[in-house]
Amino acid sequence: MTAPKTLLELSGADLNPPKLSESCLVLIDIQNEYRAGPLALPDPEPAIAVAAKLLARARKSGAAIFHIAHKGRAGSLFDRAADRGAIVAELAPLAGEFVIEKELPNAFAGTDLQAQLAASGRKNIVLAGFMTHMCVSSTARAALDLGFRTTIDADSCATRDLPDGRGGTLAARTIHEVALAELSDRFAIIARGDALS
Repeated sequence: MTAPKTLLELSGADLNPPKLSESCLVLIDIQNEYRAGPLALPDPEPAIAVAAKLLARARKSGAAIFHIAHKGRAGSLFDRAADRGAIVAELAPLAGEFVIEKELPNAFAGTDLQAQLAASGRKNIVLAGFMTHMCVSSTARAALDLGFRTTIDADSCATRDLPDGRGGTLAARTIHEVALAELSDRFAIIARGDALS
């Protein structure tokens, strides 16, 4: 039996991650909401630390930087006026970096992200953030339809445990890896370690 291949591999697509200097880094929902409260991830800190290093490399390389923040209702999840909705301090935006608020999982839906990315003149986007199976996945899928070449920095993403629909639980690590496997089939290059520079 032969090892399975992704649709991207079968099509002969270039699976080399882009240079950060030729890319837009899109940091999705790396907000305090995922550190505490009902949406707290099992262990978000390693992904935050890796994302902070990725952001530092992207800034040094001259990549275009986009911070996406989910915007919830006042007093609720992702309340942007409260600490829970703030972007984590380790990835705080600098002057000149774009901050785009969204209300749906797909960061393109109802925002000007597509226009801002197009204005950069770059077709390569690098995604990092929370949650792998939700907002990262839906943004990557939409990006294909919009003509972007997408790379996901796997170690800068994380997700949470989910109910399995049978009274049990699917572990966050499993959800994360399955989401990345799905995306690698057609939607994105999956980068691990220090593949992005």
